[in-house]
Amino acid sequence: MPVPSPVKDYLMLHFIVVIWSFTAILGMLISIPSFETVFFRTLLASLFLGLIFRWRKTSVRLERKLLFNILATGFVIALHWILFFWSARVSNISVCLAGMATASFWTALIEPLFNKTRVKWYEILLGLMVILGLLIIFRFEFGYWLGLTLSLMSAVLGACFMVINGNLAKKSSPFVITFYEMVGACIFCILFMPLYAYLFAANGLQLVPLPMDWLWLALLAGICTVYALSVSVELMKRLTAFSINLTVNLEPVYGIILAVLIFGDKENMSPGFYLGTLVILSSVCLYPLFNFIHKRRKTKQLLRLQ
Repeated sequence: MPVPSPVKDYLMLHFIVVIWSFTAILGMLISIPSFETVFFRTLLASLFLGLIFRWRKTSVRLERKLLFNILATGFVIALHWILFFWSARVSNISVCLAGMATASFWTALIEPLFNKTRVKWYEILLGLMVILGLLIIFRFEFGYWLGLTLSLMSAVLGACFMVINGNLAKKSSPFVITFYEMVGACIFCILFMPLYAYLFAANGLQLVPLPMDWLWLALLAGICTVYALSVSVELMKRLTAFSINLTVNLEPVYGIILAVLIFGDKENMSPGFYLGTLVILSSVCLYPLFNFIHKRRKTKQLLRLQ
């Protein structure tokens, strides 16, 4: 019996979210530091996308101002990824993903500032739930404060990137935008290298990955970045934003489960950590539901006025 097309799309969406949840795991498997990992990830992703465009003979020309804005957004992405991998290294994947689960909350606060709209009441309520979840985690796992702080900083930058990308997506092809964002992120790493080497790399830059590192880096750039992005953009044409947001919010859940299965005892945390993470995830999953109800009521009110 053939599987209906919508079911295939939802299954593929979950598959893409599982792929994204492997990002932190691959970051832990790679032996080189976080900064160098992001440099090679963005370099390889740029090359992969460039080869795809050349093969398909796709034009990547953009207006100069738009090109500059996209490259600058790449700087934000690079710093977001550096903090993300750094968080996992100084703590563990579970702590890193718990902090990253707050990205939807930060997006809800940052987006009104960019678009000059009001913050909704339910966003404040869910924000308080996020803060409660973080306080619970800090209460039981204070030894991981640095990793959680870095993860929260990464989540804020990730939220900024998502809001900016939402505006950029209206002006050009998502694939062309991603290509130049990867180029911009790679340029950021190159420009930041001297300062990074001076302040953080006591043993110097590690720009010669081990043979296995190349495999993990290729998977990180090719599968977790280029492939996952391509499929997700295609799914956005057929699935609702509500269903996509709700499913993507499961990424920390999948990631924590996979991390426990792969790394075992290193990822086992106290019950308080999982309670705090559950509170955060609950608020994250409730957000698209409240947002859907709010938009539905607003639509009905507009129809009544007509």
